[in-house]
Amino acid sequence: MTYDISYKNTLVTGANRGIGKAIVESFVQHGASKVYAGVRSLDKAEALVAEFGEKVVPIEIDYDNPASIKAAAETASDVQVVVSNAGVLIGAGIMDEDVIEQFQTELNINVYGLIRMAQAFAPVLKRNGGGAFVQLNSIASLSSFPRATYPASKAAAYSFTQALRPIFKEQGTATLSVHPGPILTDMAISSGFADDSDLPSVVSEGIVTSLKEGNFHLFPDRMAKDFETAYHNFAEAIIEA
Repeated sequence: MTYDISYKNTLVTGANRGIGKAIVESFVQHGASKVYAGVRSLDKAEALVAEFGEKVVPIEIDYDNPASIKAAAETASDVQVVVSNAGVLIGAGIMDEDVIEQFQTELNINVYGLIRMAQAFAPVLKRNGGGAFVQLNSIASLSSFPRATYPASKAAAYSFTQALRPIFKEQGTATLSVHPGPILTDMAISSGFADDSDLPSVVSEGIVTSLKEGNFHLFPDRMAKDFETAYHNFAEAIIEA
């Protein structure tokens, strides 16, 4: 299912920095009519408004506050493309004493946040012609590492993204699951991946292209493409069939 974001009303969560900010920039550059910049507090979008003017509309969305998501769906009633980008990385180890508490935090944002976004915005997208729903997952959705809670949360998010695909298809909504590797963001720097990271624009531009091509998976950067090479046959035969 192909989709062009030109002249569309779009929404991006976690829009004030990193990959989210790059997506806002790419959407504006590729002709989106409007970008709702989802941020936890409206002042965090001031720089985007200063740069892009009325093209960017700040909107409060906090994945830890379900009421804010429901309110955003009512406010952004004209939205046609939703990008669920907000997330958190703690990465507790399975033997850490606080692993359950830390995992719960990541589940709440990375998994429950996705579910809340899908539930709130699916009816909006349907009313507006179907549109597209984009979920930022990770290569960590496919392979774990010692700091196991983050990959586990992203694996769950990927599973829910797969479950959403046929549901969205029935209402004419394209679904895109994005699996970046290390991207040069605050999250990557704090995790020690800065030297191996690609720029956020490879993700944002990849989203625009993948929606046009009707892809379900996007592996945008150098490390992610290595995962794609190994995963392609299985994904094509089982996940995308």
